[in-house]
Amino acid sequence: MTGPLLSTSPLPLPGRLGPALTGWTVQAARPERLAGAAGLLLPHDGLPVADVRAHPERWETLTLLTAALRRGVPVLGWGSGAALLGRALGAAVTAPDGSAPDRSALPRGAQAHAWTAGQPTHWTVDRAVAWAGADLPPPLLGAFLAALPGWADRRPGSPLEEVGGATAVREVVTAFYARARTDDLLGPVFAAHVADWPAHLDRVTAFWVTLLGGEPGWAAWRGNLNSAHAGLGVRAAHLGRWLTLWDATARAVLPAEAAALLSARAAVMGERLGRAPGARAGTSQAGGA
Repeated sequence: MTGPLLSTSPLPLPGRLGPALTGWTVQAARPERLAGAAGLLLPHDGLPVADVRAHPERWETLTLLTAALRRGVPVLGWGSGAALLGRALGAAVTAPDGSAPDRSALPRGAQAHAWTAGQPTHWTVDRAVAWAGADLPPPLLGAFLAALPGWADRRPGSPLEEVGGATAVREVVTAFYARARTDDLLGPVFAAHVADWPAHLDRVTAFWVTLLGGEPGWAAWRGNLNSAHAGLGVRAAHLGRWLTLWDATARAVLPAEAAALLSARAAVMGERLGRAPGARAGTSQAGGA
């Protein structure tokens, strides 16, 4: 991974950390930059972590940090940044008396490398590195940067990424409806209820993109699944055919693991629709998606 380093706060450069960062590009941390980032820095910013009620922006940072950890992006936090890292990993965070940064307990599975007054000062877990003090020792930053080439692989950041993104979803949706419109059972239902096919494909694609985690540039689908299918009067046989055809289409378009993920999500959705209020025995509210 030769991408930039991301930082949640401006770094004190030039300064003690400057020499270690020579040759690195440091950018402001944003969710859309995580996929190409070499690592994420969480500098001490002096703000609270144990109680964030007066700082709602902390939730944005925690959300970004959680996404980075899910992807396998290496993270280095110090001071309040170390406390944020611990909180994101499920550890308890306390606010000490005085001006010292909030402190995180040792997260589950973490290895402590140094202790002070019974609390972990330096700990690591997987690709996360924490230093509890407000001033990061330059050798620790240097060791973190030296480890980044060995941490270059990444995990998908969402189910949507696992299936290949919005483009892959659109391919499956388009191929599915090409089959469904000629199906002897499903075709008449769609012919009776869908007038604008391009708009319908856009809506269904947006639904699946949202369901699988979303993607920058895509507006989130905002609707009610049961309401969208209510009043169609289709039977359980239609739902069964829909699921079978969706599974066959996904397997024809996507790699096996991605297709299995889409089919599993469709099965859960089908179960919900089959239990929709007002559904009668032998009928389902599904059929329009």
